Amino acid sequence: MQRLKLDQDIRPMSEFRTGIASFLKQVHETKRPLVITQHGKGVAVLLDVSEYEAMQEKIELLQDIQTSIAQIDSDAGVGHNEAKEAILGRIKA
Repeated sequence: MQRLKLDQDIRPMSEFRTGIASFLKQVHETKRPLVITQHGKGVAVLLDVSEYEAMQEKIELLQDIQTSIAQIDSDAGVGHNEAKEAILGRIKA
């Protein structure tokens, strides 16, 4: 996902309501999120679908890594040789 450009990617709700189509086009073309404000405070973020999906995949990967680290720290992990034997056993079967 591209970084926000503060002068282009933060819009008030009133402006968003009147120009929804152009903002959807902007988000799709730039791949940058659009922050929508109400009374000067951020209330929503509009993302391109592909950028949202990519973000979700990254979150899932990071959660898997965190789980793996916790398993290793608690000695619940599987050693390299044991994992290798298990995988090779499955391939040969």
